[in-house]
Amino acid sequence: MKTILKIGLGGGCHWCTEAVFQAVTGVVKVEQGYISSETPYDSMSEAVIVHFSTLVDLEQLIDVHLETHASTQQHSRREDYRSAVYFFDVETEKKVKSIINTLSRKRNKQYITAVLPFVAFELSRESIQS
Repeated sequence: MKTILKIGLGGGCHWCTEAVFQAVTGVVKVEQGYISSETPYDSMSEAVIVHFSTLVDLEQLIDVHLETHASTQQHSRREDYRSAVYFFDVETEKKVKSIINTLSRKRNKQYITAVLPFVAFELSRESIQS
């Protein structure tokens, strides 16, 4: 039996984010909607939950995420499009922070992407889901 893992990713329009991750081998499902975390990140922000198998590793997913949205800069819609990785357990939190630090050094980029605990998720309304 395959193990299915999940991670929340926010950074841009959830349609664009959803399309990117649907194309990644090993991703079995992408749910688009809005995620909130703990204060001060408790407002809902556009994001996706990516369900993935062991055919893809977390580092690849984080790498794709950081390279497919404005992960190094602020902009006027940042509250709606929070640059974040939402974790579901402490082990994943540690892995994500390590991966982002490694990629930051490797690329000489300063990522603003927050690593946040997942609190709540609301699916996008049905009429806009792909």
